[in-house]
Amino acid sequence: MKITVCIGSSCHIKGSRQVVEQLQYLIRDKVELAGTFCMGKCQQGVCVTIGDKFFSVSPDTVDEFFNENVLKKV
Repeated sequence: MKITVCIGSSCHIKGSRQVVEQLQYLIRDKVELAGTFCMGKCQQGVCVTIGDKFFSVSPDTVDEFFNENVLKKV
């Protein structure tokens, strides 16, 4: 499984750094984590994808996102 987090300007302002840090802590080598620049959905950021599925994640919802969309699948 590969999770990609947008680190473009808009998502950075909305907390993408904190999202990445929290995911790094939660993942612990279970999945690949990558960064990318703008995904084109800046109004919905922090933009995160798993495969071709899009998610809007904030620093406050990282744990919920991880438990529902990653942990159950690894």
